[in-house]
Parts: sequence; structure tokens; C-alpha cells
Amino acid sequence: MSDTSQPAVTVLVPCRDEERFIGACLDSILNNDYPKDRLEILVIDGMSQDGTRASVSRYSANHPSIRLLDNLKQDTPHGLNLGIAAAIGDIIVRMDAHSMYPKNYISRLVAWLSKTGADNVGGVCMTVPANDSPVARAIARGLSHPFGVGTSYFRIGTSTPRWVDTVFGGCYRRDVFARIGLFDEQLIRNQDDEFNHRLIARGGRILLVPDVVSYYYPRSSLAQLWRMFYQYGYFKPLVALKLGRIGTGRQVVPMVCLGLLVGLSVASIASPVARFMLMLLVALYLSADFAVSFAVGLSSGLRCAGWLMLVFPTLHVSYGMGYMRGIFDFVIRRKRPDIATNAIPLSR
Repeated sequence: MSDTSQPAVTVLVPCRDEERFIGACLDSILNNDYPKDRLEILVIDGMSQDGTRASVSRYSANHPSIRLLDNLKQDTPHGLNLGIAAAIGDIIVRMDAHSMYPKNYISRLVAWLSKTGADNVGGVCMTVPANDSPVARAIARGLSHPFGVGTSYFRIGTSTPRWVDTVFGGCYRRDVFARIGLFDEQLIRNQDDEFNHRLIARGGRILLVPDVVSYYYPRSSLAQLWRMFYQYGYFKPLVALKLGRIGTGRQVVPMVCLGLLVGLSVASIASPVARFMLMLLVALYLSADFAVSFAVGLSSGLRCAGWLMLVFPTLHVSYGMGYMRGIFDFVIRRKRPDIATNAIPLSR
């Protein structure tokens, strides 16, 4: 018998070439304790070239709640909007294919949504290594530390529920999308940030709760990490243009610091004072990088700590450079987002 006391939930899993992770992700969703007859799982695939589609098809053959949708445009915002249009649930939960979820993940998010009146609820995202290599362990540590990601509470954790500007994934009331619109399809990255800031601007509230935890597998190499955070930085100025303001101050810190470094480097050619300030800035950063890397990374081994010294600059510099190019393309040149996107290959 159907438990109609619980709202119908649609889970959206946008993905592309996620053969390695999609099976474990779907297993964790299927193992959730939410009533199965009130749960729909839509895997929106960006025309994967690996075994992702075959894997999802096998799951859907055995589990009628799973449906595979084709995302011909292959990017995340189009996929999310396709899923929302096809969803039958009163509540929409976005879940990442690179992640695994505990048994109570969906039920706890729905409960928090119901008892608080929030429009979007998310939990803490625990970053775990994609494999057992020292660099993968270092990347996971870097993405969970304030020195790497600032005050992104969904990444660094929280001990109490708090109202925030964005969360990982998110559990939304369906009427939110009717009220403020869908995800912005010009934003290949950061579409969730823009949507959540738009939600807050319209009077909505976003809640981060400590008792809901997901486990996210990040990219496993510095090159992949660089591409991803370059893209995050690149689209932030476009988000700011759309919102009419900068989302949060932490978003501009890497760009400002990198700009200061470049400016002092140029000025140091002719100015001893600028040369001294440049050396001081570099020394302070390297000292902080060394101290944090070894304080945080040594518990995972000396090699992990050494790699962490490279992870933090990779996060900061790639994001800062992406932000600078985004300003040049979107603010100065007024470049069309679709043309700009074609020049920025998506990371896998």
C-alpha cells in the first residue's frame, strides 16, 4: 500500500561519462529508507561515451523507479531542467553521480524541509579520496579545509543548522521552480550558486544541516582539479553580472590576491618597495601553505602533506586566473556566454 503521508520525491542525477561512479551512487540512493513507492530517480545523461548508459539501463530494468533521460546538450543546467520538467515529485533532490549517500539522506532532508519551512535544504559534503594515491588524498584534504575553500560550510562542516547562501546538491520544494524559474542554461558551472542567490533575493531560505552527510569523490589529479576550479572561477563574473552583485566576498579573494601578485611583479621592475612587498607576499603565502599542509596532511603521510602544498596553490591560482579571464570575457569584452563556453572545454 502506498504511503501517501510522505511527499513524492524526484531525485535528479545529471551525469556524463561516470561509468566508474554511477553504480555505487545508484546503489546508495536505492538503499535509502525513503518509501520506494514515493521515490522517482531520473538519471539525466549527457550522451556518455563510456559504459554509463549501459549501466543505468541495467539498473532501470531491475528498478522501475529509475529512468534514463537523454541530455543532448550534454551540460549540467540543461540536464537539471530536463529532469525538473519530467519530474513527478513534489520535492526535487539533486544528487551528484560522483557521490555516495547514507541510508537516511533523503528522509532527513525531507524532514528538515518540512519542519523548518526552508525552500532548499542541504547537508555536509564530506570529500573522500578518489583513490588511495597521495595526491588524491591531498586533494580531498584541500577541498575540506578553510585554507583551500574558505567559509564554504557545506565543505568544511558545521556543528549546528545554519542559514547559508548555497549548499551541495539540495532538496527543493517543487514550487520553488515555478516561483523563480529554472537553472540558468548559460552557466555550465556555478548554476546552483546563481539559482540559490536568486532564490534568496526572492525571499527564499537555504538551510545547511549537520546531521545529513554525503560523500563526494573529487578529481584525482592536479590537472583535473585545475580545469575544474578554473571553470568555477571563469563563470563567477557572469553569475555576478546576472545577479547584479558579487555573491559573497570569499569568491573574489583568490582573484584579488593573484591580481596583487601580478601588479607587484610588474611594479617591482622599477620599484624596490614593490619588490620588497612582492617578496613579503610570496613568503607569507608559502609559509602559510607549508604550515597548513603539514599540519593537515601529515596524518595521511609525508607524501600526502607534500602534495597538499601543491593542491592549495592549484585551487587558488586556477580559480583566480579563471575569474580574471571571466572578467575580461564577460565584463570587458561582453562576450556571449555560448561563445565563451565553447572556448572552455568541460572537465570530466
